[in-house]
Amino acid sequence: MPAAVPPSGIYVPAVLFFKENEDFDVPAIKSHVLRLAQGGVTGIVVQGSNGEAQHLSHDERKEAISLTRKTLDENGFQNVVIIAGCGAQSARETKKLCADAKDAGAAFVLVLTPSVWPGDMTKENIIRYHREVADYSPLPYMVYNFPTVTAGIDLDSDIILTLSEHPNIVGTKLSCGNVGKLHRITSVKPPSEFCTLAGVSEVLLQGLLSGSAGAIAALPNLVPKLHMKMYALYQAGKIDEAMKIQAQLGQGDWATRKAGGVGAMKALISKHFGYGETYVRRPLMAVAQLSGTYVDELEELIASEKML
Repeated sequence: MPAAVPPSGIYVPAVLFFKENEDFDVPAIKSHVLRLAQGGVTGIVVQGSNGEAQHLSHDERKEAISLTRKTLDENGFQNVVIIAGCGAQSARETKKLCADAKDAGAAFVLVLTPSVWPGDMTKENIIRYHREVADYSPLPYMVYNFPTVTAGIDLDSDIILTLSEHPNIVGTKLSCGNVGKLHRITSVKPPSEFCTLAGVSEVLLQGLLSGSAGAIAALPNLVPKLHMKMYALYQAGKIDEAMKIQAQLGQGDWATRKAGGVGAMKALISKHFGYGETYVRRPLMAVAQLSGTYVDELEELIASEKML
């Protein structure tokens, strides 16, 4: 019997806050999870790229998931879904992370393709890897395509559709931003069968109009309510109004990347929402001072959400 498919909607790969010594800043992490849930998001991705998963130990990864689940449950958000990033550079380690994710309270896993040896990652080897881990995973499995962090490995629609036939592979996140690829997948596999999610806010509405289930995107860390407003307009068939917000999200996505990525996002959250510090784990760089045109654009976006 096929595994359950994630519900359609907006998911956010939550940033993770640290103290100056790089230990978890637990109060800040809990405050952020709660603000995202109060913003109406469908689910939270723990251990995503924005959550600095690659910089965490196995124990820390489990702690991040369990802390998120506990915070949601204690505040009446039992319906908010947790997807755990579980990609690693070997099938053995990825399997362990999938098992840990279940123990810690996640509902789904999201797995990158290994990339240390990109020349060895042929189409056949990519398919074999994901099938092997999905066979083992105690949670429903999503394939994560993000060429920027996988040495340029970019899964095409043929590979993803082949993997979609596996009974435990239930979706994909496309951080490649390729709407044509997304549409090819959704035209064969609707969201009720396979959860195809855009991986960036700049193509959120374009993806929805092409049959996607929604998105897993970083920008809702700053403006979750604005994303949910756009999604509600789309669901109501008010496409012209939704497109106006989509224009804001597209500009915001670009501004986030240009302003400093994860470091800038933490700095903006700390400044505007009153929790967390700007610390990141090296080799990432903290943003010591927020300034410039792109920061101004993001602050205008945050201000526009506060008016909702």
